[in-house]
Amino acid sequence: MTTQSLTLKQSGVRWLWLAALVFFADIGIKLLVMNNMGYGWVNRIEILPFFNLLYVHNLGAAFSFLSDQPGWQRWFFSAIAFAVTAMLIFWMRKLPATERWNNPAYAMVIGGALGNVFDRLVHGFVVDYLDFFWGNYHWPAFNLADSAICIGAVMIVLDGFRTKKEQSQD
Repeated sequence: MTTQSLTLKQSGVRWLWLAALVFFADIGIKLLVMNNMGYGWVNRIEILPFFNLLYVHNLGAAFSFLSDQPGWQRWFFSAIAFAVTAMLIFWMRKLPATERWNNPAYAMVIGGALGNVFDRLVHGFVVDYLDFFWGNYHWPAFNLADSAICIGAVMIVLDGFRTKKEQSQD
């Protein structure tokens, strides 16, 4: 066994299994939705008084940002996702595998970003299917990949506060 492979084995990249889990679960759910649900709000399935399942396309990013553009945003958002993925994997290589806060956070962001990139590259849009609402106000529809990205991002932000607090006590 070489020193480099031992280093990789002991680094945070060991957490990429979580990214793969998020990616494959996201793609599987999206395929299930695409193959078994009618498109659009009229075909929604009411689950709870505040939650529906539905099948919609998002040509943009979060909150349909830039969805009204002619198509360049598909490549722009894919490039951003690949760049962020590369950066997070680089950071994971520097962390020990035993670091149980940032490694899973980075892995969730990676898995979610790649899940949405898969949609953009294969379908030309991102499949969204979760619809939460209160009264007449509907949160923009989203998916498992979006959820993983948000949870991972919140963990990364919280780690910034956690680290600063620990450092200020020294």
